[in-house]
Amino acid sequence: MSVSIDIAGLRPERVAVVPSPLAELGMALHALSEPAHHPGLQGWATSVTAALDPHLADRMCEADFLWRTTFSDLFLPCAGIPGGPTLPGGTLAEDLDLLDKLTDEQFVDAALEFTCALPYTTPGPSVLDDPDLRRRAAELAAARGPQQLRFTNRLLEDPPRIRAWLRQFLADCEEAFFADVWHRMRHQLAADARHRTDLMRHKGLAEALTSVSAAVTLDEAGGRITIDKLRQGHTVIRHRSLLLVPTSLGWPHLMVLHRHGWQPVLHYPVGSPELTAPPSVDQLVLRMSALSHPVRMQLCRNLARSTYTTSELVQIHGMTAPEISRHLGVLKKAGLITTRRRGRYVLHQLDVTAVARLGGDFLEALLR
Repeated sequence: MSVSIDIAGLRPERVAVVPSPLAELGMALHALSEPAHHPGLQGWATSVTAALDPHLADRMCEADFLWRTTFSDLFLPCAGIPGGPTLPGGTLAEDLDLLDKLTDEQFVDAALEFTCALPYTTPGPSVLDDPDLRRRAAELAAARGPQQLRFTNRLLEDPPRIRAWLRQFLADCEEAFFADVWHRMRHQLAADARHRTDLMRHKGLAEALTSVSAAVTLDEAGGRITIDKLRQGHTVIRHRSLLLVPTSLGWPHLMVLHRHGWQPVLHYPVGSPELTAPPSVDQLVLRMSALSHPVRMQLCRNLARSTYTTSELVQIHGMTAPEISRHLGVLKKAGLITTRRRGRYVLHQLDVTAVARLGGDFLEALLR
């Protein structure tokens, strides 16, 4: 499973690495709504939440579907401006001006992406124009509670009013807490953008992408970027550009904007604690599948305590040598056991570190 971006024919000068204050505010709102996704930010989230004006906190809950699950493409409006490429603004006000340039159809479709299951990578009717989609949006909103139903109905009936509401809310967030966040983060983000740009200029796009995350690769022909994620998606660059946007608040999320008709954006975390390359989604699936068999679970129990030869495991489990060897082969292929030779004996042992990481790695893959 992966998201791919076809970049065949993309000129190097059409790849830009630029921070976005609005995207960073979107990630801040997400971290405040889902602090469990960001254990390193829980202290900050607690202090901000405790100091919030109650009225602003209520408004934050009113439309949190725009940033709770992940954050909406509305926080990267530069990608949707017709006739691009358009870069993010240097200030939140400039980014909000770009948000104002989206059409009502773009705004509403992006706002209801998570709750209405609208087409994302293919063209489709606008929810504003399609009675069936409007009805579905209201039904799905109702399932999430009366507050979201009220907001969705207002959004469908009067988009300009909600757009004005959202702009004022985001401006109030800047005054309440985000101005301080952006003041502290923007220098780090600008430095990261310069670093990636220099890498791209001197070592090529593949090197720059790999430096963003081990989950991002460029094929040998230089025509397709693949982002290893637990989802499927594809987009093609047509006479547009590729935008890379760093975030200081985003780890472990590695997000890809690949909405049909919008400029592709890779929104990546900087300063993430990736001390080693994370396993691929396929490797995680292989490991979890390997551990799902009861015999292999029992083998892991033995191998976690000591090293064993195949013959010893045969005696312990009352199975044939070929059966034990087959199960050991599955565990070894999944990277869960190590083997070493001592004279004429081959000793097997569980890689406890790999198993211990599996829970965190799986969660990170889900959130990536």
